[in-house]
Amino acid sequence: MTNQPRNEDPTIKQHHTDTTARRGLWIKLGVLATLVLAVVMIFNVIPKGFKTTHEEIGTGKPAVVFVYDPNFTSSNSQTEQMNEARRQVGDTAFFLIARVGSPTGEEFRAKYRANSSEILLFSPSGQLIERDRAVKSAGNIIQWVKSASATTGGDAR
Repeated sequence: MTNQPRNEDPTIKQHHTDTTARRGLWIKLGVLATLVLAVVMIFNVIPKGFKTTHEEIGTGKPAVVFVYDPNFTSSNSQTEQMNEARRQVGDTAFFLIARVGSPTGEEFRAKYRANSSEILLFSPSGQLIERDRAVKSAGNIIQWVKSASATTGGDAR
């Protein structure tokens, strides 16, 4: 018995190489698509930031301003509720933060006599309509925004 090399058909070998290359391309595309999808999902879950300047108050849309104090656990819960309300309301209202300890936050607090962990509602014309303690639910914030859209002014309690 002699050991002779097997005669392989070169077309079969070429077909196998092409199939392997195509399969590798599809795997790479699948991994890339999965990574892109994961990044998109992560960015959709991350809450948007809030502006800490207040010049938008009184510019034609209602404004919800939360006095954010990082020392209060309610601050994180309230910003989550504000993010949910903002997702549902869209750009029909401003959602702002007055951060305790920052120059603009302290200026805002002094001007409106606002305490830590308070949430204030302003009419489209910039009048303070209402204030409440955190945590206010997203549904309640949405109702606030709707009522502010119909209000022309007034004073807070």
